[in-house]
Amino acid sequence: MDYTAKLDEALNRLHEEGRYRTFIDIERKNGQFPHAVWTKPDGSEQPITVWCGNDYLGMGQHPVVLAAMHEAIDATGAGSGGTRNISGTTVYHKALEAELADLHGKEAALLFTSAYVANDATLSTLPKLFPGLIIYSDELNHASMIEGVRRNGGAKRIFKHNDVADLRAKLEADDPAAPKLIAFESVYSMDGDFGPIKEICDLADEFGALTYIDEVHAVGMYGPRGGGVCERDRLMHRIDIINGTLAKAYGVMGGYIAASEKMCDAVRSYAPGFIFSTSLSPALAAGARASVAFLKTSEGQKLRDQHQTQAKILKTRLKGLGMPIIDHGSHIVPVIVGDPVHTKKLSDMLLEGFGIYVQPINFPTVPRGTERLRFTPSPVHGPKEMDALVSGMDQLWSHCALNRAELAG
Repeated sequence: MDYTAKLDEALNRLHEEGRYRTFIDIERKNGQFPHAVWTKPDGSEQPITVWCGNDYLGMGQHPVVLAAMHEAIDATGAGSGGTRNISGTTVYHKALEAELADLHGKEAALLFTSAYVANDATLSTLPKLFPGLIIYSDELNHASMIEGVRRNGGAKRIFKHNDVADLRAKLEADDPAAPKLIAFESVYSMDGDFGPIKEICDLADEFGALTYIDEVHAVGMYGPRGGGVCERDRLMHRIDIINGTLAKAYGVMGGYIAASEKMCDAVRSYAPGFIFSTSLSPALAAGARASVAFLKTSEGQKLRDQHQTQAKILKTRLKGLGMPIIDHGSHIVPVIVGDPVHTKKLSDMLLEGFGIYVQPINFPTVPRGTERLRFTPSPVHGPKEMDALVSGMDQLWSHCALNRAELAG
């Protein structure tokens, strides 16, 4: 077999469909976020404004976070030195887990190298802990949840997105004595809609199921202390396992689950994704803990308020231009283009002509025909940056001959 030819075929298919992903080489400037420098393929540099980052609140450059990381790296060096079981558990890891447990009102928390790994490792391990477990998973759950459910070897049921009636029907069809778990998200990152948390918890109580929620796009962003949508809606006590990230609103890196002491202990003891992974560096753990602690305060609430205001302003202005945006009331601002080639072209033209960086979102991240540009405004995207973005979108939408009314309808 000509293996190189097969690789060429696979890559050419992506190019032909307009789905080939291009990485944009940028350097963020400390203290100047959302401004950065783009290094073009020819080696030249261009100033840009980042409109698609997940550092939602700018905490990745906050002085409190940076000071904690400098202190930790000066005290301990770069890496952790091993897995959590073999020399890789430090006072920084334990302090961060305690901070996260407190954030979510749980007995314990367990750190992973990313929220993807936390979802995959936990969901793939639970059937070992509860033989015969049936997992009920929302059809639009993140790829990490899908992978964890797929790999666990147990029974699974996929229910229609946010459809409580469909979930009920699937629960009713199964053995009442079988152990059950419902896995869903609080904020779905591509459309920005919210999961029906209370209604799902009610069904879980009725059918004796555990609840597992992904709050990755909500932790730090919602609730009086940044505990997520569950905290905002006073439902944290009804969720058995909460998954979160330290790489978005908290601006650092890593993921975690928060749950009962026994649940975390069992996952810690059985999940290969935890057991065999080198732990986060102490500097990352220290920075994340400082970020979580800061966002619990009134100063953190100010950032959350500013962030929501910026998202509302951007949505209002894009709607005023007739743009086909999806607005479910969250901080996510998706503009539907509906074609992978047009989406990539818009992204390229915004970057090259206006210095605006927003990555195209194509299949398989979103369904075919719903390709989009996904904007993530932050408290540090000011009026100047907002004006430039809205002006650029207004000019390019017409240039690309996209029918606003048709798409919006």
